[in-house]
Formats: sequence, C-alpha cells, structure tokens
Amino acid sequence: MLVEDNKLNQRLMESSLRRFGFLIELAANGLEAVEKYQTDPHKYSLIIMDIMMPVMDGLEATRQIRIFEQIHNLRIPIIALTANTFNADRERCLSYGMDDYLAKPLNMELLAQSFRNLGII
Repeated sequence: MLVEDNKLNQRLMESSLRRFGFLIELAANGLEAVEKYQTDPHKYSLIIMDIMMPVMDGLEATRQIRIFEQIHNLRIPIIALTANTFNADRERCLSYGMDDYLAKPLNMELLAQSFRNLGII
C-alpha cells in the first residue's frame, strides 16, 4: 500500500514500485491506510507511508497499525517516505514503529536496498 496525499507523488511512486513487480493500492491519508489495513491486513506485503498528510499523519497511522498488529499478532514492514531529512526525523519515524526511512525525492537504489534489507525482494 502506498500512503501519499500528493497526486503527482502517487503517480511517480506507483511507476517506481511497479518496476519491482508490486501491485499498488493507494491511500490518500493515514486514516484511510489504517482502515484499509485493519479491514484486510493479509492483503498487503508492505506499506510505504508519507509522514506529512491531512486527516492523519504517517506517524499516527503507523502507531495505530502497530497497536492493531500487537492485538492480532501481525507485522507488516512500513517504510517512511518524507521530505524531512534530519537525523531526528529518522529517529522519530523509527520510534513510532517504522522499519525504514527514505527521503524524497526517492532514490531507486536506496529503495531497492531498503526492500532487500527488509526481505521484500
């Protein structure tokens, strides 16, 4: 699942992720992502989560997903995707339960490395 509120970023990320053979489902904000994941958690193998979004940001969405997973004994990899590139931003994402952190604009080699590190490809 790709969680991104910006339409242009959605299209760019979809194109990039399709190169890896992924089928993409979009969520326009964190609340939508939480609802989709909780409705059918086995449908997804990965969540790429923007941080700054309306309705519910990526940090809160990740927190809610991780609480749901604790109750249901699940775990999905979540990769933060954000324009915030300071070490404190990275640490904050990881402290909320994200598994990795990538900066915008997206570097395809770093994305591939993240997938390898998480055992996705």
